[in-house]
Amino acid sequence: MPMGVKELVAEARKHVSSVSPAEAKEKADLILDVREPPELEANGRIAGALNVPRGVLETRADPESSVAEARLTALRGSGSVHVLCGSGGRAAMAAHTLSRMGYDAAVIEGGIAGLREAGLPVEG
Repeated sequence: MPMGVKELVAEARKHVSSVSPAEAKEKADLILDVREPPELEANGRIAGALNVPRGVLETRADPESSVAEARLTALRGSGSVHVLCGSGGRAAMAAHTLSRMGYDAAVIEGGIAGLREAGLPVEG
């Protein structure tokens, strides 16, 4: 049976854990923001977070790729990556993909709005 985006996100969530915004800020070795650049401009960004849009995640997370992101690949198998998006759907799919690629990845609950609601600093 074909799946829609809701089903894809639900399936991904079955395979990944989630963390509160406070836990992410305190415990993550890296916060990975998978939103698109215009979303960062419109809704703010997290200081120190790495932005890798969801559409190019696999190429940036693969250490053998010519466009690999060193801050991310350095954590493969040895650190925690907490993933953020607007509301959690893309983050769930990204965290599931990263897990399959050998990363310890979790979703930050509530996305960027959850960080704001928790009173954590958002730039912009």
